[in-house]
Amino acid sequence: MLTPRTLVALTIASAIALVHGRRTTVVPKAKFVPLHPAASTALLQLTLVLPPTNIDGLHAALYDVSDPKSANYGKHLSKSDVEAFVAPKPESVQAVTAWLAQHSIHPEVVSPSGDMLRIDIPVSKANELLAANFTEFKDKDTGAILTRTLSVSIPDDVEQHLQYLFPTTQFITPLHPNHPPFKVVSPAPVNPTSKRQGVDICSIDVVPQCLEDYYHVPAAPGTAPGNSIAVAAYLNEIATEEDLEFFFMVWRPDVTTTPEFDVVSIDGGITSGDGTGEASLDIQYTVGVATGVPTTLYSVGDSSSQGFIDIVNFLLGLDELPLVLTTSYGFNESDFEGSEDFANTFCNAYAQLGARGTSVFFASGDNGVYSFASDSECDRTTFGPSFPSGCPFLTSVGATTGFDSGTEVVADFSGGGFSNIFPQPSYQSTAVQSYLDALGSTNAGLFNRSGRAYPDVSAQGINYVTRINGTFFLSEGTSASTPVWASVVALLNDALLNAGKPPLGFINPLLYSEGAAALNDITSGSNTGCGAQGFPALAGWDPATGFGSPDYDKLLALVMSL
Repeated sequence: MLTPRTLVALTIASAIALVHGRRTTVVPKAKFVPLHPAASTALLQLTLVLPPTNIDGLHAALYDVSDPKSANYGKHLSKSDVEAFVAPKPESVQAVTAWLAQHSIHPEVVSPSGDMLRIDIPVSKANELLAANFTEFKDKDTGAILTRTLSVSIPDDVEQHLQYLFPTTQFITPLHPNHPPFKVVSPAPVNPTSKRQGVDICSIDVVPQCLEDYYHVPAAPGTAPGNSIAVAAYLNEIATEEDLEFFFMVWRPDVTTTPEFDVVSIDGGITSGDGTGEASLDIQYTVGVATGVPTTLYSVGDSSSQGFIDIVNFLLGLDELPLVLTTSYGFNESDFEGSEDFANTFCNAYAQLGARGTSVFFASGDNGVYSFASDSECDRTTFGPSFPSGCPFLTSVGATTGFDSGTEVVADFSGGGFSNIFPQPSYQSTAVQSYLDALGSTNAGLFNRSGRAYPDVSAQGINYVTRINGTFFLSEGTSASTPVWASVVALLNDALLNAGKPPLGFINPLLYSEGAAALNDITSGSNTGCGAQGFPALAGWDPATGFGSPDYDKLLALVMSL
């Protein structure tokens, strides 16, 4: 009897002879079940990524301007400088475009440096071009339907000029609304008509004043020209001015006029509608904390991994970048295993932002040592890191709890661990080795001791009072702590800019060399997530809370001294 898998295999075998060259074949995880060949007339949008001219040079330049010990610290690169590092060689552009032209395909350049091309072609043409058999697969865990192929072939004379095409053999589940990266835990116990209720609320919940009091965040608005925050939104998430105005009326009555925020659409993202949970949380705890700093919500319509690259390419195309980018979404790193070129493209995109002076923050995950989605990670025999927190060119944010007791501890859902894809960067090797020495044999064999370790920092992640479509709720997750850190850095940038100094940009080298003393070290709790074991918090850096939560006054003294 012919099964769907057998039919797919037979069709692929008949196509192999059509293209002579490098052939890539994958075996997807068992959770991806083939349904049927994709309709021949269905359109596929494929992105072709060409090799960068000098990616090692970009990395070196990023570290040079980000290391406080460097004479070039803070001398961020220009747009053209960064593009020169990642632009493809002319012969690569010629080889790839000539190959496509032979098939009457004319690509669109979709990255500022020209290293990414995009084509829209029917399945029949894609199968012919790549000797492929595009098939619809169902992810049994999420119900998502992916159109993918188990193999592709690239001609010999093109192979060295093309890193990969996406989506072809990469089985990466898109973001899906069934498992949002935060939880609305209950209606908030507040009187919506009341004014600011004083510090006592902080024994129960989190509002901006709690962050001001506990982390010494200034209530005064930012004033520096050129300062800005970018908030990434996916899954048709949107925030509204109405919710923000009511939030300010109750929790920021010291601000007489509620600041506005902008909305920019990427990949057809929505720009209006009823307020939703994640976007409302992100906007209320950026605009409501870094008040006065211009803030833009970038609504990305593509919730696949490609959408994460599209927003970076959009930003990189701007002459003036936002100085902070915060993202409260992520993936399971295991989905990228076998697609390391694609994972590195992500990471290099964030390196470009950092080199130009943008601080990039990502939520570390809400399932402890098991990444984001409990349905696909908790049955692993080893810990499951999240993505892209394992990228060494961004700042990963974990979560704490403890405003009620006055002493912060690990929030057990705080994502943390060690990447299986990205090696450990030198800037964190001493801190991580100290932790591993203290950890001893605990969790031996469950994680990659030589991988990039995360998170880098953390902040309170429980019971954030959030106004969502006309009602107050309590939200929790690293998607709450991440915009807080983005706001802290935005306010630090405000002070720096007003003093005639450059913005912070990529902060990890500073954090690991001099920043620990300016943070609140978390030494109690562990991030078990949905499992029985996690990483315990210890003195210094740990993979549950990083170096800990911010102390704005100490951080300000540090950055102003540089």
